[in-house]
Parts: sequence; C-alpha cells; structure tokens
Amino acid sequence: MNRIEALAQLTGEGLPYELTEIEALGRRVRAFKNAPVNLRALFEAGRSELPFIVYEDERLTFEAAWVASQRLAAAMVADYGVEKGDRVAISMRNYPEWILGFMAATSIGAIAVAMNALWQPHEMEYGLKDSGAKLLLADQERLDRLAACEDAPAGLAVIAVRATKALAAGVRSFDEVMAGAGDAPPPERQVGPDDDAIMLYTSGSTGHPKGAVSTHRNILSALLSWELDAQAGMLAGFAPVVGGPQPAALLSIPLFHVSGLHVSLLQSFRAQRRLVCMYKWDPAQAVEIIEREKITGFNGPPAVTGDLVEIARREGRDLSSLIAVGGGGASRAPEQVRAIDKAFPNAAPNTGWGMTETNAIGTSIAGADYLAHPASSGRVSGVLDIRIVDEAGVAQPANTRGELQIRGASIMRGYWNRPDANADTFVDGWMRTGDVAYVDDEGFVYIVDRIKDLVIRGGENIGCGSVEAALLEHPEVIEASVYGVPDERLGEEVGATIYARSAIDEAELRAFLAPRLARFEIPRHFHFASEPLPRIASGKILKRQLRDEAAVRWG
Repeated sequence: MNRIEALAQLTGEGLPYELTEIEALGRRVRAFKNAPVNLRALFEAGRSELPFIVYEDERLTFEAAWVASQRLAAAMVADYGVEKGDRVAISMRNYPEWILGFMAATSIGAIAVAMNALWQPHEMEYGLKDSGAKLLLADQERLDRLAACEDAPAGLAVIAVRATKALAAGVRSFDEVMAGAGDAPPPERQVGPDDDAIMLYTSGSTGHPKGAVSTHRNILSALLSWELDAQAGMLAGFAPVVGGPQPAALLSIPLFHVSGLHVSLLQSFRAQRRLVCMYKWDPAQAVEIIEREKITGFNGPPAVTGDLVEIARREGRDLSSLIAVGGGGASRAPEQVRAIDKAFPNAAPNTGWGMTETNAIGTSIAGADYLAHPASSGRVSGVLDIRIVDEAGVAQPANTRGELQIRGASIMRGYWNRPDANADTFVDGWMRTGDVAYVDDEGFVYIVDRIKDLVIRGGENIGCGSVEAALLEHPEVIEASVYGVPDERLGEEVGATIYARSAIDEAELRAFLAPRLARFEIPRHFHFASEPLPRIASGKILKRQLRDEAAVRWG
C-alpha cells in the first residue's frame, strides 16, 4: 500500500481520522470530523496519572497539570478580569509554568501570546503593546527587561515566575496567585473551533515582527495531521521500533516557536507522552537526559540534531532509546540524514517543512523515504494543498521552481491588526510562503531557498541552501552559512562562513565543491570561524549577523 492509498483508507466515512469539507474562516477546507472542539477539550481528554512535565527534579502528571492550570485559569478570571479574546502574554524559559499558563489562557478562551524570550526591552515593549496584552507571565530575566522598557504598557498586569529579586509594585508571584485561587473551577465559556487561540510573532527580515494569529481548529488540524501521517506511514510499510511503556520527548526548543509548542508540547496530550524540558540547549546535558529518561523522541533544527550526531560519534554514548529524530526549521544536509540513521541504532530520521503561519505542518518525510530523498522535505499533509507558481502567479508543472503556496485547515487566520500584510500574504485563498521550491514527479517537495535568501550574481540566481548543503558534505565542515556579498561588477558575490573540525585549505575546499556546484555557485569569499556560528532561539544560524560582518570584512 502506498501513502495515497493509506491516507484514503484512514480518512473515510466513519473512521477516526475522517475528513470532511467545511467552510472555516471564509475558506473551503478539509477538516477532521472527530477533532476536539478546542484546546480545552484536548487538555481535558488527556487527564491521567501518567508523568507529563519533567523539569530538573520537578515532575507533574497530566492530571496535576490540568488541576494546576484550571486553578490558574480561575485566578486569571477572578483576579485579573481576563475575558474571552483577551491576550495573555507568556515570556520565559521552558519552565513548567509556561505550559500551565498556556493551558490556563487557552482553556478560558483567551489568546495566548507566546513571546520571544530573547527579545530585548524595546522588542518586548513592542510585542506587549502591539498585542494589547492584558496580563503577562514572566520570569526574572524577562521582568528585568520589562523594567528596562522606556515606555512599558500602561495597565499591564504581571505575574512573576521564579522571581529572584524583590517584585515591583503591583506584581504578584506565581505562587501567591496560585495559593489565593482556591478550588473553584474557572467559568465555562463557549469556545468554538474558529475562535482565536494563539499569537506567535514571526521574525521578519525588515521592520517589526508580525503577530500570526491561529484558531483552535488551525492548531488541532496540525496535531491530527501528524497523527494521520504517522498512521499512513505505518500502513505504507514504515513501522518505527516500539519503545517503552510511555513515550518520552526532549523539549530543547523554546516553546515560543511552533516546533517547540506544537511538535513537542501539544502533541504530547493525545500521545500521553512525557515531556522533559531543558532550560536551554546543551548537547552534553541532552545526552545525559536521553540516557537517564529513556527519551524516545527528539526534535530540532539541523544544528541541534547535528550536535547529537557529533557526540554519538565521538563518545559512543547510549542513545538507543531514541526511535525518532525529527527535524524542521531548515533542511538537513543529506550527509546528516545518513549520519542520523547510522549514529542511532533504533532511530528513524524524519523531517518536514512548515511555518508559524501554517502551525508547523506542511510536508513531512521519514524513514526509508527520507533516506532515499534526503534533500526533500516530504509530501504534503492530507489537510493541505500546495502549488508552485511563477512570478505572475501561474501554476508550474513538476520539477519547475517557483514560489510555494499553500492552503488548508491549519493555515492561520491572519496577522494581528495587519490588513496590509494579510493582503500581501493571501492570494485567491492561497497563502504565499516566500519559499522557493519544486515538486518532483512523485510528489516530493524540495525547498530550494527563501525568495529573499538568494544571491543574484551577474543575473544568475544562486540558492544559498544548495551551496550550504554542498559545503556540509565536506567531512570537516560542521556548520556553514552562505549569503550575498556586495560586488561592484556583479552586484553580488557568494560568501560563506564556515565552522570546521580542523583547518581546511581554501583551494582544497574549492576543489571539493567543483563537482557539486556550478562554477558561479562556488563561494568567492570564505571566512573560517573559530567557534560555532551564532544562532537565534529556534536553533537556526543567525545569517543576518554573518552577512553584515561579511559586508564589513569584504566590502
């Protein structure tokens, strides 16, 4: 049975993953008939005495997390007057309180604003004002940044999480709020599938970030779509190794990203999966956690999964509990895909393509398909449609590059208070992704690059991603970032910053790239870094900083 046949068998009438065409947000979409009505229903259905949240020596069961979240929800209503549709901002590390705050806010119909915890004071001030947040849950580091804001939002209520300093006037500690909440449940509110649930800010290339708002249906469509893809994969012959009595995931990605929030946290409720939270990414600590907690699943961008591969190669640690090593955020080099398969005896590599605006889903690929097509991001989800268009918006045939556009049940409602951005992003019901891609004859999607992440050298378009992939095939290269360097004659030349295990001769590297890239694609400028490349919170390499440094170095 192939994947298409498996999807048809699983989504038919009367089956758990039955798909039906409906109208939502003014769009015709395929939706799961048996999906939970909202996130509260998801949380409540997941109540059990199984371990859920693990942070250092702290442990909460699913039941304990539910009870605590409802106590917090009651306090949000009684003490802070949070109404349906109000924005509750969360800005902190991956503490258990992040999860409880999210559960509490969304279960009473508020919109959880997952703020970037690495924002500086001026960025934090913008996000709070732009979202119109009524309440903020923040840890000490974020409280310090709030205090440093030049013009903090007036009337903002604040709950301090794990504070280590004296609290500002009017700020209450999380423990105090919980102690005073009592046992009365929060009021039950009618929260429909198409009501707003979350707001996550996207890091645009210029200007202020935009708040992407998604509904309960958007999120739940993504969660059930991943389940459907996994079931279809097993019917089609891909059966992962069975783990222990309870699956366990390592949360190493910040929860303010969809890869952390959706893939790691929200999928855990229906899977009854234990979630082990890390304060921040540390490869050595991650290995210890995997061994101690018998982690079965791990998700991270290439730089993070690459760290695990390096440790597995170098130290021979016991990572046999892993049965799935997921990716996302950026394409893995084919060499890393093969290395994951070799480094972890029981783990099947998998990845996918998605965006904040799609609630992290789009395409996915795993197991034998991934090993056979290591440069692909997979096939499209069962609840989504994709197309490739040229600059005029004309759909393109297979194997032709163009902009990837997408539509379906998981696509966000739109950007918060940005009708201009919505008009630019949505075209005839399709969402413009800004990604350059093509689809092969078998339906596998290949993301070539971001539209704005091209080097245009003498009129030739060069995809930075393909050059990075070629560099990463070199056995000594650990990380590589490719960008445009201003050039008087050609407009732009190709530059690359490389972090390697040992010194590499530039001439030898060019010879290595010669059979892998066209001559004009081989970087003219190389910079060899002495330490790992800088990354943003999601684990992606901070290309903008490297590009700016290169402009000064070679300008």
